[in-house]
Amino acid sequence: MTGRARESIFSILANRLPDARVLDLFAGSGSLGLEALSRGADSAVFVESSRRAVTILESNIEAVGLGGTVIRATAAQALASMADEFDIIFLDPPYADDDRSVESVLGSLAPLTAVGGIVVVHRQARSMFDVPDFLTCTDQRRYGDAVVTMMERIEA
Repeated sequence: MTGRARESIFSILANRLPDARVLDLFAGSGSLGLEALSRGADSAVFVESSRRAVTILESNIEAVGLGGTVIRATAAQALASMADEFDIIFLDPPYADDDRSVESVLGSLAPLTAVGGIVVVHRQARSMFDVPDFLTCTDQRRYGDAVVTMMERIEA
């Protein structure tokens, strides 16, 4: 994700970050979740399946010193075992993941997305995924070859 896209996301989310519970799926280096923590989020859970990326992620969490929980698993595995609700969920899967897998992960978020919670998806601009019924698309912006879609859970 470009710095411009990330800055735009956090400008839009600025009022929602204080005390937020954050889930960073496909966390990679953890940049989205760590940025949320640095801007006042209460907690962050980072999900990443790559052993190498988890090593980097854990190093970054330690260096920043803001905490966070790391789960080394696929998004599907992690979501199947979670019970907490989150106020902000970042979904930044590899571009190689197809739109059906993104839709599957989005569908699994229903019990984990707090009412009023925001789901932020970063994909290639040509990506076409369906928004699940429990979410409403509130914003979509293009940044070069990428698009960021923000969705909100309106009711339980």
